[in-house]
Amino acid sequence: MCVTNNVCLGVGSSSSSHWELMGDAMVTTEQVRLTTDMQSKQGAVWSRIPCHLRDWELQVHFKIHGQGKKNLNGDGLAIWYTKERMQKGPVFGNQDLFTGLGVFVDTYPNEEKHLEAQKTRYTTRTQRIFPFVLAMVGNGSISYDHERDGRPTELGGCNAMVRNLNHDTFIFIRYVRRRLTIMIDIDGQHEWRDCLDIPGVRLPQGYYFGASAVTGDLSDNHDVVSLKLYQLTVLRSETEEKEEEDEITLPSVDNMDLLKMGENEEGWSSIAMFFTILFSMLGCFLLIVVGLIVYSHWNENRRKRFY
Repeated sequence: MCVTNNVCLGVGSSSSSHWELMGDAMVTTEQVRLTTDMQSKQGAVWSRIPCHLRDWELQVHFKIHGQGKKNLNGDGLAIWYTKERMQKGPVFGNQDLFTGLGVFVDTYPNEEKHLEAQKTRYTTRTQRIFPFVLAMVGNGSISYDHERDGRPTELGGCNAMVRNLNHDTFIFIRYVRRRLTIMIDIDGQHEWRDCLDIPGVRLPQGYYFGASAVTGDLSDNHDVVSLKLYQLTVLRSETEEKEEEDEITLPSVDNMDLLKMGENEEGWSSIAMFFTILFSMLGCFLLIVVGLIVYSHWNENRRKRFY
């Protein structure tokens, strides 16, 4: 399965095509352009055929480029594996409250700009560099927080400097044994770099692959050069087969609470460290004061002995 005009036949909106365009997306000689470098555009390309593979691997060749300078461009693109398809919305051109997996290449730091307007800043532990790649699993009732760049619901992610590069850029998404792995190849070295690796991800079969992008007041060209899906043959033990025999009907993540707990602990650790250092300094100061008082009394008593 792929989306390339010069490799696959029937790319576009014809009835014979396995893929369907939506919104401002258009087919060029080299790629599917989801949005042009203009304001208020949104486009998408969606598979017409649902994926019934148990284990799979998706390789996305994409390109993001435009005239805007750093942090004066937007908004990014998304790769989808969802129950719904061809639905416009605010999440990188797709609907909110989606059911399935979304992998986002976010190119604009909404939360950081909001904090700057309030004259506040991230800590060094929570600040991130954009563009940023992150993943989210939705069950139809979880909203993507655009103002916070998806932080409350993300599974993890990594920074990825993908704009205006002269070499090819790729995202690799693998789903095997209910484990989600995402890697990127953006340095022109033909080497995959780890982005996230999360076990316990439950994705139903029969969902649709797609890609979407959106621009607002800021813009970029968002291109999908190819979208290639591979079936993986994975041997399982009897124990693994029994563990996975139950049909998955709703997307979920087994350890989502632990992931959020880890984020909270990381957030609180900075505050705890601050107060630890503060009280340590106060304790040292108090010991010095007490020591000076004791020494003063001792020195005074010593003088009295000689009179």
